[in-house]
Amino acid sequence: MNQQKKHRFALIAICILMVAGAATAAISAQQEKVVSSYGPTNQDVTFDQIKATRMAVKAERAKQHMELLNSRYDLSKKVNAESVMSGGKPLPVGPTTKLQGVTWEQLGKMTPEQIKEKGIFPYKPLPFADHAEGGMLFPPMITKPLPRLVRFDLDFDLPEHILPDPAPGIYLTTRPDLGDVAKGRLITIDNYYEIFNGILNPKQLEGLRLLVTQFPQQQFNATEDRRTDRPSLGVTCFDCHANGHTNGANHLVGDIRPQEFRHRIETPTLRGVNIQRLFGSQRALKTVEDFTEFEQRAAYFDGDQCMAAKKGVNVLERGSQVHFMAEFLAILDFPPAPKLNIYGELDRTKASPDELRGETLFNGKARCAACHPAPYYTDNSMHNLKAERFYKPELANGMMMAHDGPIKTFPLRGIKDSPPYLHDGRCFTLEDTVEYFNLVQQLQLTTQEKQELVAFLKSL
Repeated sequence: MNQQKKHRFALIAICILMVAGAATAAISAQQEKVVSSYGPTNQDVTFDQIKATRMAVKAERAKQHMELLNSRYDLSKKVNAESVMSGGKPLPVGPTTKLQGVTWEQLGKMTPEQIKEKGIFPYKPLPFADHAEGGMLFPPMITKPLPRLVRFDLDFDLPEHILPDPAPGIYLTTRPDLGDVAKGRLITIDNYYEIFNGILNPKQLEGLRLLVTQFPQQQFNATEDRRTDRPSLGVTCFDCHANGHTNGANHLVGDIRPQEFRHRIETPTLRGVNIQRLFGSQRALKTVEDFTEFEQRAAYFDGDQCMAAKKGVNVLERGSQVHFMAEFLAILDFPPAPKLNIYGELDRTKASPDELRGETLFNGKARCAACHPAPYYTDNSMHNLKAERFYKPELANGMMMAHDGPIKTFPLRGIKDSPPYLHDGRCFTLEDTVEYFNLVQQLQLTTQEKQELVAFLKSL
């Protein structure tokens, strides 16, 4: 009997060791688990559970992000009432970034290696409001008229005074005599027909209808892992590209993994796509039709076709729907620039001395025209600025500040209407943008030369 008990205890001990070993192995395997490129398509938790998890981290993530923004920028409202966007909104004034123990003049004379070693580059890559989460995020000036775009888990991070007009002007290449067709109205499914019937042909009108029609997107859909309180039909193209322009909405690029290496993407304007040959900040898609399909098939779902299948991908028909959308986009014009002549250069009889000197700098010492030649101020190419020469790779609120890579040369026509600047919006003002390129190109411009460049950019 005693021998049997000994065997029994031995077996129990062996079982305990096996279970403990299996648990240890499971923990080890979990720790070593490779991060997948794919998201969970079959959620095993409810909407209420998902919302509770997101809400539990919302305040702390927002606090961390605002601490980062305030450490880098002066977010107080500074605008120039005498310099306005084409819709009348005052331009934000900069530079807004905070320097660390140096002046702009001192910084401009330092080498990239010196700036990197001291960790004082003022325009490091900008993280998303919650980089680990991502998704489309809209400013209050668009969520107020369109409350369906409110996310329960994230608040917009940038102040409104550095964003474009809430209802930007619409200028048409086919009817320049009309000027701003929008006239202060935000174009939606409720008013597009009333405003544009009789101005557009039937194909253009149908294309515009599709551009203001909601289609499912990663955070805005009817599934349990949405980020809206109520099930949603989705977003429209014009929710980000307000009136064919931009409202400062941002998201994370869909074509990079893992998550911490994804870039924040600022919504670019759609004005002037008729003269562009590349589409997407870094994607280099060759036609606006390709871009239209790419957005709704993949980019809407963070580049995950499995999520797209789950949440309701909108498969557009190339010969009609995509064609019609592109036909409307192709007639979106830049805003008027009365100081430019037919070559896209300053008319010397209309321009101020500062603007003329700025144009000379633009075409000469500042070397802006190397990538941004007149008349539309783009070379329709991509360039790698190699800004990583100036900062060390480091994790910032869930984002790895690594290489930016090649970036599309955006047209500068109407540039004053499109703050914030660069693909991720890290330059809040035109002054910030000039300071950024002065450093990256190592131009050593004087304070006066920088001001003259800004004056010229405002005239475009």
